[in-house]
Amino acid sequence: MANYFSSDFKLGILGGGQLGKMLLYETRKFDIATHVLDPSAEAPSKIACNYFEQGDLMDYDTVYNFGQQVDVLTFEIESVNVDALAALEAEGKKVYPSSKTLQNIQDKGVQKQFYKAHKIPTSPFRVFESKNELNEAIVRKEIEYPFVWKSCTGGYDGKGVSIIKDAEAIIPLPSGACIAEKLIPFKNELAVIVARNVSGEVATYPVVEMEFHPEANQVEYVICPARIDENVSEKAREVAKKVSNAFEHVGLLAVELFQTKDDEILVNEVAPRPHNSGHYSIEASYTNQFEQHLRAILDLPLGNTDSKVGGIMVNLVGAEGHTGNVDYKNIENILKLEGVTPHIYGKKQTRPFRKMGHVTIVNKDIAKARQIAEKVKKTIEVISK
Repeated sequence: MANYFSSDFKLGILGGGQLGKMLLYETRKFDIATHVLDPSAEAPSKIACNYFEQGDLMDYDTVYNFGQQVDVLTFEIESVNVDALAALEAEGKKVYPSSKTLQNIQDKGVQKQFYKAHKIPTSPFRVFESKNELNEAIVRKEIEYPFVWKSCTGGYDGKGVSIIKDAEAIIPLPSGACIAEKLIPFKNELAVIVARNVSGEVATYPVVEMEFHPEANQVEYVICPARIDENVSEKAREVAKKVSNAFEHVGLLAVELFQTKDDEILVNEVAPRPHNSGHYSIEASYTNQFEQHLRAILDLPLGNTDSKVGGIMVNLVGAEGHTGNVDYKNIENILKLEGVTPHIYGKKQTRPFRKMGHVTIVNKDIAKARQIAEKVKKTIEVISK
């Protein structure tokens, strides 16, 4: 086994946002040296890595040259230059997840067609090269309202997804490639994180349930364990494993799922990296998702994915009407509550709905944790000074 610990081994991370920062808690724990590339001089990861470089993640030369300096390369955001990753791999550089995995995921149209080709259950859809093509299909009555519109590229945190109820809702949409998806009436939105190491060892985390904010289309609460029947939970983990096998990824794969009215499990979309739906694991699991990602990409044995305790995560997002230097109002009041741990991401500037942090609430009784989570949500405010 390579010696990663207190050695001259270098791990490269493309992206220096909060996911990178939380991954760096674990590299610090193991004393693994890290290089981080991010476009922002104020990137949250800057304070914790051994070497920081400011640069464009979509620029071929920047990514290629950065990759040359490290032994293993990983990423915390999908918007990176895939061609540069492929070139590095061709020269024998280890990139996990691979450029091939990322290529199948980066474009949501390609991702949906991948599910179809691999007989993975997903909602019916059509891919369109442009908004004009979509409009033509609507005129020909090939698509019925309401439907879900998704931009093929560039969407995150609820951006790039809209429920289209009438022709007027199409007007503000961007003109690029998109998907029209059948609107599925579902009971629950669930997620399963699957870890796979280089040797092919696979482990799944317990199913989590996501409660969404009605307006922002952002996750408000992530609840683990999900409040669902055991048989639905088993089915969700099996589907997630099937998706993981199809992608043959190395690292983490967060699989977002719908539980339909008839308890069928459909795949919504995936992310090949640590994910918002796994943040609860820092406080609640034997092996948190960030440590697990490191174990997977360095081909170390995977850790225990079980929860020690029930966990709920609350996203801290910028309050509406507030832009500027951030102030976490009433943070001392939530610290008085039982089982509460805030995580502040280190973004100095807040704006409406920007992800600024999260709070985890742990409790043996998930119903009690949910009550405390509600209190946290009502108490803390992310405002500008």
